Amino acid sequence: MIRDKIKKISAEIQKKGDEKAPKYFTGKGKEDMVNHPPHYNKAGIETIEAIKAMTDNGFEYYLQGNIMKYLWRYRYKNGVEDLKKAQWYLNELIDVLENNES
Repeated sequence: MIRDKIKKISAEIQKKGDEKAPKYFTGKGKEDMVNHPPHYNKAGIETIEAIKAMTDNGFEYYLQGNIMKYLWRYRYKNGVEDLKKAQWYLNELIDVLENNES
């Protein structure tokens, strides 16, 4: 049941555009609240990288928890923006797992 819901949500996201977003947004003058929220980069340190360093083997679980959080709340808080955040964390988890297999 949850798997079907995730598939449905994933299909909705794909309809919005098949292009994978850059890992970290570096656009000119635009704030990107999904790929590079300004409040997640202080003193030149990207928060996700600091969390990765601190959690070591737990990083995958951190990513999974954020995926579930954004999928859970998208209807009640930020809509498509939360779906895109869930997708971002899913892409990050896929990258981690693919790098671990190498």
